[in-house]
Amino acid sequence: MNKITIQTPDDWHLHFRDGLMLKETVPATARCFKRAIVMPNLVPPVTNAKMAMEYSQRILEARPDGSDFEPLMTLYLTDKTTRQDIIDAKQAGVIAAKLYPAGATTNSDAAVKGVMQLYPVFEEMTAQDMLLLIHGEVTESHIDIFDREKVFIDQQMTRIVDDFPQLRIVFEHITTKDAADFVEAGPENLAATITPQHLMLNRNDLLVGGIRPHNYCLPVLKRQTHQAALRDVVARGHKRFFLGTDSAPHEKHLKENSCGCAGCYSAWSAIELYTQVFDELNALEHLEGFASHNGPDFYGLPRNEGSITLVKEDWQIPEQIKLPTGNDIVPFHAGQTVHWKLASS
Repeated sequence: MNKITIQTPDDWHLHFRDGLMLKETVPATARCFKRAIVMPNLVPPVTNAKMAMEYSQRILEARPDGSDFEPLMTLYLTDKTTRQDIIDAKQAGVIAAKLYPAGATTNSDAAVKGVMQLYPVFEEMTAQDMLLLIHGEVTESHIDIFDREKVFIDQQMTRIVDDFPQLRIVFEHITTKDAADFVEAGPENLAATITPQHLMLNRNDLLVGGIRPHNYCLPVLKRQTHQAALRDVVARGHKRFFLGTDSAPHEKHLKENSCGCAGCYSAWSAIELYTQVFDELNALEHLEGFASHNGPDFYGLPRNEGSITLVKEDWQIPEQIKLPTGNDIVPFHAGQTVHWKLASS
């Protein structure tokens, strides 16, 4: 197959950042995605309805001329989140709330230190039909970073899913066979997003031949066996797994230093790279479900109208991109040849 047309896709997990960065990140996503679930881990984090709506407006103002891209806003859960915060957010149009264990990722220091104390909030989210999005890692320093997703499943995720059978839960950016098996065997109210980097790479791509800071993300890349498990579940077209890039921009100097930031900026090439992966797996018939159907179906939203077309044509991702800030950013897979390309409209 040298050409494929799919219903217009969405990105169910990404980071736009804020300020001048929006002039780069919003158009990069809007070029092919109609909607995106926008992560709330700004500084300060988006913890109430007013902040979410103000952030949404800044994103809308950064859209290219003529774009109808729609940001889907989320709330950042903290130990101080109340039932009323959930009610107000739902009324304002926020569709999900994000659970970050404290210290799990970029700008998560204000996040939740004890999941059990949020049970009243989860009850209200169930009543309001607001989705719970979970960064599924423990953060205790004595637990190996490569085991933190599995330990979270055992210690917390299983309990949350069991205790809230009516709450729709998305296990975000899963990285392990353990997580894939857990979701696949789980109830209908449990789903997961998968990133391009976790389908394409494993920890060898982070560490062999020298540290590759632009492949460093959280959750961190895992063993090849875990990568293979993720590729297997998408190749089989399971309906509760869907596209979430976790595109997470950081300026080059913040990645290439003695304590580099976590995140892969994949918006420039994500849909093309996903297509390449599905082609490698002889599973292009499942690309549309993964990219365009499974997400809105799980969220209870209409599927998009319109379509995009990708053609089998080589092109090269830039080595770096000049940001509106004046600094450079290195996109995911920089300098590499991609074998699928978004066709011009």
